[in-house]
Amino acid sequence: MTGVRVRRVVTSRSGGVSAAPYDSFNLGDHVGDDPAAVEANRRRLAEGIGLPFERLVWMEQIHSRNVTVVDGPVDGPVPATDALVTKVPGLALVTLSADCVPILLSDDEAGVIAAVHAGRIGARIGIVPKVLGAMIEHGARPERIGAFLGPAASGRQYEVPAAMQADVEKFLPGSATRTAKGTPGLDLRAGLRRQLLAAGVSGVAEDPRCTIEDPTLFSHRRGAPTGRLAAVIWMDPSGSE
Repeated sequence: MTGVRVRRVVTSRSGGVSAAPYDSFNLGDHVGDDPAAVEANRRRLAEGIGLPFERLVWMEQIHSRNVTVVDGPVDGPVPATDALVTKVPGLALVTLSADCVPILLSDDEAGVIAAVHAGRIGARIGIVPKVLGAMIEHGARPERIGAFLGPAASGRQYEVPAAMQADVEKFLPGSATRTAKGTPGLDLRAGLRRQLLAAGVSGVAEDPRCTIEDPTLFSHRRGAPTGRLAAVIWMDPSGSE
């Protein structure tokens, strides 16, 4: 069966109009940046991916396991959610991050996509199983779902107290690691990859960049306040592959 054409984009720090410390392509409207600059950057993103500005759907991310299904443009950010699911072509789902893990999911055959914000808290409390369940309710099948994990804090740099590491590992096996300094750390992408594959997802691709190490990306841990990068997924409205 012919599937839809799914597009994915991850932004970087460069190419926008925001002043320091949000320089320059900050897409977060909740970090203290000039709202006019954020809107200009968001319009630049829409233009860059070839969709009308109003077709981008944003979230009020709260580190929850809330999942929202959207079937059209939304006025303002979707309240209190950390995952978006849609079956509507030409509707771009956006997740913002600056160390947390952005996850983009798609069943190209069923025409179901999702964007997920998975930080330490959301990953620990099960945002991924919740969003997979919502996708399946809308016609997706685990063995057809492909996942993409975007840039995030790496296990080399994400240092946490030993008790926190043990707690997250209990709920997200495979995430505990040692940092480059030999201290307790978390590799959330490793734990999420393991969780996705255990759920039957067909494959997990990953952008290996560490937000803490890479100065071309925003990192809250490296230097707050700072901006937010976006990971975006949408189905090409022009038709199937």
